[in-house]
Formats: sequence, C-alpha cells, structure tokens
Amino acid sequence: MSTIINLFKPKLIDTLKDYTPAQFYKDIVAGVIVGIVALPLAIAFAIASGVSPDKGIFTAIIAGLVISALGGSRVQIGGPTGAFIVIVYGIVQQFGVSGLVIATFIAGILLIITGVAKLGNTIKYIPYPLIIGFTTGIAVIIFSSEVKDFLGLKMGSVPADFISKWITYGQHLSSVNLYAVFIGVFTLLTVLLWPKITYKIPGSLIAIVISTWAVWFFHLPVETIGSRFGAIPSSLPRPVIPGISLATIQQLIRPAFTIALLGSIESLLSAVVADGMTGGNHRSNTELIAQGFANICSSIFGGIPATGAIARTATNVKNGGRTPIAGIIHAITLLLIMLFVGKWAALIPMATLAGILIVVAWNMSEMENFIAVFKGSKSDAAVLLTTFGLTVLVDLTVAIEIGMILAAFLFMRKMMQTSSVQQAFFSKDQSPDVELNSKDIPKGVDVFEINGPFFFGVVYKFKDAMKVLEKPARVLIIRMGNVPVIDATGIRVLRDVHDEIKKKGTKLILSEVNSKQVLAELNKARLSFQIGKANIRDTFEKALKRASDVL
Repeated sequence: MSTIINLFKPKLIDTLKDYTPAQFYKDIVAGVIVGIVALPLAIAFAIASGVSPDKGIFTAIIAGLVISALGGSRVQIGGPTGAFIVIVYGIVQQFGVSGLVIATFIAGILLIITGVAKLGNTIKYIPYPLIIGFTTGIAVIIFSSEVKDFLGLKMGSVPADFISKWITYGQHLSSVNLYAVFIGVFTLLTVLLWPKITYKIPGSLIAIVISTWAVWFFHLPVETIGSRFGAIPSSLPRPVIPGISLATIQQLIRPAFTIALLGSIESLLSAVVADGMTGGNHRSNTELIAQGFANICSSIFGGIPATGAIARTATNVKNGGRTPIAGIIHAITLLLIMLFVGKWAALIPMATLAGILIVVAWNMSEMENFIAVFKGSKSDAAVLLTTFGLTVLVDLTVAIEIGMILAAFLFMRKMMQTSSVQQAFFSKDQSPDVELNSKDIPKGVDVFEINGPFFFGVVYKFKDAMKVLEKPARVLIIRMGNVPVIDATGIRVLRDVHDEIKKKGTKLILSEVNSKQVLAELNKARLSFQIGKANIRDTFEKALKRASDVL
C-alpha cells in the first residue's frame, strides 16, 4: 500500500499543506485568465478534429479538472491540444465518434498502466528529432486543414489526404469569400500583435469578440459555428461508460496506443517546461496516472483525448498560478462560461477559429528547432525528415512507428561504429601495441581486445578478428575492460569461441571484466561456470598471472 501511495501522490496534497490566501488570490486570477484562453482553443481543436465544438469544451472542463486535481505537476493545465488533431480526425473518419470515445477510454487505461509500471522516466528518452518531426508535421496538417474556413471556400468536407486536400482547394479557389478572408487576417494580426499591448487579456478573445460582433451587427455572409453545428449545449452530458468488446479492442488498440503515447509525451514535456519556469519538480508517474484518469473521464462524458497543454500551462505560470488550484479554477471558469454564455459561442465565425488555429500551427511548428536538427547530424536529419514526411503524407501512427525503428537502427549503427575488436598481441608476431609489449606476456598467449558495447551489431567484427586464429596459442586472453554491456548474441559468440578453441587445446581467459551488467549476464548464461571463474579476472595483470599458471 505504501508503494502505491508513493507512486501516486498528487501535487495538490503537498500544496495544500502551506497554502495561503495570497496564493489563492493569484491562483484565481491565473485560473480565470487561462479558462478564457482555453475556451476558443477547446472549440477550435474539437472542430479541427472532426467533432462538434461542445466536445472540446466538455474535454477542457472534465479532463482539465481531473489533471489538476490528481496530477504530478503543480501548474499543469490539461485539455484538448493541437497534437491530437491529426490522430483524432483519422479515428473519426474511420470509426466514427463512438470509435473515438472507445479509443480514448482504452488510451486512458494504457496511460494508467504506463504510470503504474513506472515508465514515466522512460518516455523522456524518445528521440528529440522524432518529436520535432511529428510535431512540425502536425502543424503543417493543422494549417492545411484550416485553409477552407480561412478563405471561406464553398466546398464539401475537406479530404483527409494531404495532397488531395490541396488539389481540392485549388479546384474551389474561385469561391473565395472575401469577408471570411478579412476576418481571418484580422484574427491573425490581433492574436500576433495584441500581446504587445497587454498579456492580461488574450488576443484570441479580443479577436473573437470583435469579429463575432461585426458578423452579427453587419450581417456578414460568413459561416459561423451555429450555421454549421447548431447551438452549443449549456450543460454537461450524462456520463456513459462506452461498451468495449474484444473486437473493438483489436480494431482500436493501435490508435489508442498512439493517443496514449502522444498524451504521455505532451504531458511530460509540458511538465518539464513548467518545472523550468517555476523551479519545481514534477512526478512523472503520478502525472501519467492522472492523464489516464482524465482521458477515461473525458470519454465517459463524450469528450476527446486530453493531455498537458504547454501554452496554457505557460500562461498559468506567467499569471501567478503556482498550485493545482489554478487549474481547477480554469475548469470551473470554463463550466460557468458554458452554462451562462455558451449560447453566444454559436455566433463565432469559422474564419476566426481558422485564424487562431493557424497561429497555433505556427507556434507548434518550432521551425527554429526543425532547422537546427536538420542542419545537425545526418542520422538525426534522417529521423526528422522521415517522421515529418510520414506524418504529413501517410499517418501519424505509422510515422511514430517507422521513426522509432529508424532511430533505433541509426543508434545501433553509431554503437557499432564506436565498438571495435582488435588483435592486441599475437604470439607469432610482435604486436604494435607498445603498452602490451612492455608487459611480460608469456610465450604462447594471444591477446584480443573488445572496446564498446558487445551486442549483436558488432559480433561480425569479433568473428572477423578471430579468423586469424587458425592455430591459436595455448592461451587466449580477451580484454573486456571497455565493454559496458553485453547481450545474448555476444554471450553466444563467446560461448562458441570457447567451445571451438577448447577442442584445439586452448584455454580462454576473460580479462578486466568489471562491468556489473557483463558479470551478471555471464553468470545468468552459466558461461562463467563453463569458462571457469578462475579464468575470469578483473585486471590484466591477474589474467597474465593466470595464463602463466595455465602454461
């Protein structure tokens, strides 16, 4: 029980111990501001994901509340984010909204399992070029998805395929609505320039208020949320646990896994950014468990996937939020807005939301980081471009899978390049190794040296090096002082070498075996017993002494 308590310990519990009225006031201010910022984003992310705007609001309220109340970060703000747009849109197109609800529910369970298994720190080791690649790819897709509403094009639904999307835009370019373009450009300029006036009121809110009033007052012929989706509900829906069967799990496990992976990456990245801003230290496993519960609750209320939102979290910190109370206030603010002002949201022009999302896409693209990684090593650039291209042109799930495989292969290639197997002393020759020549190496001893990880990727080097031993000396010493790890293939090759030279009357001695991992693997494989523990020495001098005894 104590282990579970230590594993899942929400930050809210810690912060309430020394909570003050002054901090409560700051949290209220920050929470209200973040709630106002989150409203247009929740609506825009939902629409861009292919679902009705109310589902974005439900998600921001329910998931935002759970993430703040149960999370492992003091200042994390949760809700729908742009990162999910691509995967959610694809699920809705293929499996419908009901399929999305089930996938989100399963993803929540996977996130809880990830946290309970203490894999929170492991998520941090996902290659940076891969993250930048799919993040920039998502940004490009978000931008391309908003062209229709930004230009006010009169066309049917936007194709899911990236290339088909732009071909369709070109075919309907003659139907551009100049009023929509004007509203979209006004929104872009307002969101980008308003922070120069003040940070207290978000530019997206100013753009929404002014553009909505203008469309209503002047009866401008542009599409609004109401004209496309109808009225926005002024209450939360009844919770319904989705029906899950083995067949649906088999269908939706891949997209659910992608949702869980994206959710864990985004939430932990956001928590790390928040730590840097506040000097705090989040609990990654607690955060993942909270994200899991948040997604389960969101799906029960018909919402969409949720995770930690970096921009909203940063807004919270900049406005004085320092405890999870601010995140809870943010969720309550959204609930009050939906209850009392939600009906007016139906008047928001679609072009305004498109302008907001284009700014979101630009911020997501991290173009400076993309260019920096591209100009770096060729292997990093390969992972970056592969993940980016597959995200845009194929599918986000495929992009992550192929990107991870490519990154793993390139990493192994680097390890192979850093590892070497060389002949250090040959009894029939004088070795060029001055260090070894200075030692009293008995006649009839061959010495080889392995440097770097000894795994399946470098085994061929070892086999090539051992080919010179057609008639090995009476003793073969293999120096392993620079071998930090060994895998099953390395163990197998050592066993084969031992068996082969034993037939020829040669004794194998392993020298400088100091790595705990290597020793453990030798013991588990019973290879240390076969070779003989007396023939496994921790220094080269002891190995030479053993060789003399054998001779």
